[in-house]
Amino acid sequence: MTDRLRVLPAALAERAKRYAAGGVAPVQPRPAATVVLLRPTPTTDPTAGQMTGHTSGQPEVYLLRRARSMAFAGGMYAFPGGSVDPRDADQQLGWAGPSPSVWADRLGSSEAEARMLVCAAVRETFEESGVLLAGLSDDSVVADLSDPGWERDRRALVDRELAFSDFLAQRGLVVRTDLLALWAHWITPEFEERRYDTRFFLAALPAGQLTQDVSGEADEVCWLAPAEALAGLQQGQIRMLPPTAVTLAELAGYRSIADVLAAVPGRDIRPITPAALVRGDTVRLVLPGEDGYPDG
Repeated sequence: MTDRLRVLPAALAERAKRYAAGGVAPVQPRPAATVVLLRPTPTTDPTAGQMTGHTSGQPEVYLLRRARSMAFAGGMYAFPGGSVDPRDADQQLGWAGPSPSVWADRLGSSEAEARMLVCAAVRETFEESGVLLAGLSDDSVVADLSDPGWERDRRALVDRELAFSDFLAQRGLVVRTDLLALWAHWITPEFEERRYDTRFFLAALPAGQLTQDVSGEADEVCWLAPAEALAGLQQGQIRMLPPTAVTLAELAGYRSIADVLAAVPGRDIRPITPAALVRGDTVRLVLPGEDGYPDG
């Protein structure tokens, strides 16, 4: 993690100091899910919108810049994602791929929590990028989302006027949970005012689908190679939270989406909760295993 990410803004540093002194009680983190959408780097027309969903070629990731007005991580570049909706746990929701019990083992959660997290990942991806990891059967994926009806449904989901399970049922769709791969588990530091217990998933952009600039929570979206995004961070051109940067650094070492996905089964996924190291007036962010990280 770079020094740029370790330095906390003044207001957050003061809160970290109060927490270290026992003046701030930790907030219970809200369960959340985020999805790192991957596509091969375009080799022809980079304006096509893209891609084909193939797993060969240097991967790029989809990033959105959260609107500066957002209470949490305003102005930061992030992956699509958000908090779970209790309705995501609906057992009548169409489901394909690994069962909720299998996902519970992978996530280290109950089946109900696993159902919510997986469905939240798919729902939030659709809400914030226009990409839908669902199909009419357990071996198909929706390829054409250009009809205006899809946008009406997406907006209804964003406004919580429509439950995700009802959306799927109305269109005869099932969630393709096999298109998701668990990558990491991050929990917001205990001194933060808003906290999230977030599972990070990966997904290759499905064939035929295009990302769309649709999220009201973002003011800019882009596809970038992980190394390119990290260079922008290092140069001060873009901002992001540590989980985003660490994930990008991990992905930068792979030459293809197929290589990334092949690495998933061997990952030892444990919760990562950054902490503040207070030394007098200096406050720095540290990760588990680093010098100064609090025991216990």
